[in-house]
Amino acid sequence: MCNEVKQRMEELCRLLHQYNYEYHVLDNPTVSDNVYDQLLHELIELEKQYPTDRLKNSPTVRIGGQALDHFEKVTHEEAMLSLGNAFHAGDLHDFDRKVREVSGKAKVQYVVELKIDGLAASVKYENGEFVLGATRGDGTIGENITENLKTVYDIPLQLKDLLDLEVRGEIYMMKSVFAQLNQEREQNGEAGFRNPRNAAAGSIRQLDPKIAGKRRLSFFPYGMVHPQKYGIDNHAQALDFLQLQGFQTNPERRLFDSMDEIIQFIEQWTDKRDTLPYEVDGMVIKVNHFTLQETLGFTVKSPKWAIAYKFPATEVSTKLLDIEWSVGRTGVVTPTAILEPVMIAGTMVGRASLHNADLIIEKGIRIGDRVIIRKAGDIIPEVVRPLIESRTGEEKLFCMPHICPVCHTKLIKLEDEVALRCVNPACSAQIKEGLTHFVSRDAMNIEGLGERVITQLFEADLVHVVSDLYCLTEEQLLPLERMGEKSVQNLLKGIEKSKQNSLERLLFGLGIRHVGAKAAKILSMHFGTMDALMAASKEDLTAIFEIGDKMADSIVMYFANEKIQDLIEQLRTLGLNFSYTGVRPNLAEKNRFSENTFVITGTLEQFSRKEAAEKIEALGGRVASSVSKRTNIVIAGREAGSKLKKANELGIEVWDEKELIKELENAE
Repeated sequence: MCNEVKQRMEELCRLLHQYNYEYHVLDNPTVSDNVYDQLLHELIELEKQYPTDRLKNSPTVRIGGQALDHFEKVTHEEAMLSLGNAFHAGDLHDFDRKVREVSGKAKVQYVVELKIDGLAASVKYENGEFVLGATRGDGTIGENITENLKTVYDIPLQLKDLLDLEVRGEIYMMKSVFAQLNQEREQNGEAGFRNPRNAAAGSIRQLDPKIAGKRRLSFFPYGMVHPQKYGIDNHAQALDFLQLQGFQTNPERRLFDSMDEIIQFIEQWTDKRDTLPYEVDGMVIKVNHFTLQETLGFTVKSPKWAIAYKFPATEVSTKLLDIEWSVGRTGVVTPTAILEPVMIAGTMVGRASLHNADLIIEKGIRIGDRVIIRKAGDIIPEVVRPLIESRTGEEKLFCMPHICPVCHTKLIKLEDEVALRCVNPACSAQIKEGLTHFVSRDAMNIEGLGERVITQLFEADLVHVVSDLYCLTEEQLLPLERMGEKSVQNLLKGIEKSKQNSLERLLFGLGIRHVGAKAAKILSMHFGTMDALMAASKEDLTAIFEIGDKMADSIVMYFANEKIQDLIEQLRTLGLNFSYTGVRPNLAEKNRFSENTFVITGTLEQFSRKEAAEKIEALGGRVASSVSKRTNIVIAGREAGSKLKKANELGIEVWDEKELIKELENAE
């Protein structure tokens, strides 16, 4: 390729980046759409002729690159923490009081921003070029969505300056785009998305970037990592800096130094939030100056210098058309309200929770009633109450079900429960729910095996019990709908990989009643192997501090079942790991941690709280979340608060971090 062509490609990229910035950020285009399209088309044609010379961050990547087989995992260098929530003015005043107490200042400056109802993402640049985009994930590990984020016009492919920079922000979908997308899906016979947030999440996790590109997603940055490196002193400056670098920042932000003024500002937006072209579910209040943010620090999950005010629950009325009953994996039969569809908090709602039959009776709800439904944030919509004054006389009392709506077995109601329960272990609904639970993230974590695929496998008569998953073959899977060769290979690899999971994942996945993820880990750590746990008596189980009579009875009854014993042997034959692969406490050696209950409070310098808890548990200690008379020792880190105060009031032994490290070294 001659130098003139190369220079033209570089010039076209530079011009198109500039015109994108003027259009999307400054809202002040200097060329017409026609001129822009002509330049873009010229660049596309040159890149077709000279594909090896295409610039890494050419504007043509907005169209979408090649489809991916899967998303790679990304470990965030700095954790992406969530925010603590406030629901009332009193919560905000408490937050302000704590900030002022720590700062020693009568007034503190805050930045208040709209809380965009989308999903958090991280965007990284090296030498000014966009190199990596990732989802928040669990805050520590996300997924690489670089190719999809390149299709988002609000994210610059090239910064104004040649910087190494990481930006955090919110991916969202405009209301107008959402409406058009659902209209297109309806015309194509596809199910519509429930709300813009779900549509944005589904779009950004498309393996084909071309699909993500067509969804026209948007992005607002809300911060950057280590802003002080760039001579920035406060959050307001950081947002202005990001706008100069090419990002479109949200203009609806204000600086305040009075919480009363902030509350007044929030009240204004509570009333007019529906006028925005995108969904918001609250406001975010952040301490402006970074030096004070550093002084305030963090809890394990969230910064102490920021809080999210959630807008009050939205309530609307609609008609209750019917009550539908569904069966969960434990056999509990729960009612769901079938409603005349109504828009609430940006979502078209046609179903809402009724919790249980006793609640329907208690609230006096009848089929045909006009009812008030409520939805706050991501909470499932629920029926609040019937509008008795709106009754016409045509409403009907609901009929309490006596048989399972799926398998038609007679339902029972246990003495200690309000729930109706199907006790037929062969009930297809329970089997599908149980299989879905088994493969879920907190259990066996088998990627590619979601509820849809589980239903598909069950209906194809390929899977009925969890052991069937490990007998699946490529020949069985390939004929199924939407099962290509690559996806089948990835699925089988995921199933095979899950065989090596530590015992607690398998134990939780089996769905033993009353045994959650934490209890599964405690049992696995204590007994070490599946065989040792199966042989345990009720007395052996209740000797463990966290295991009560009800859970112990459930475990003993579960493993006494001959069908369960057969299932365990099948899983053993199929090669699943039956041992705990983490660090087990040495129960034979007594030390300062053995059988003591610890509570960790404040910020530790050498460990995260999770790391400290794992070390304590590995030496036979127990870690609880709150201080009580049963607490033996409290570990107090920097800025320990109410838990330390309560420990002192109760006369509980307190260690600082130095003492914890010393005792760990002695015990190990």
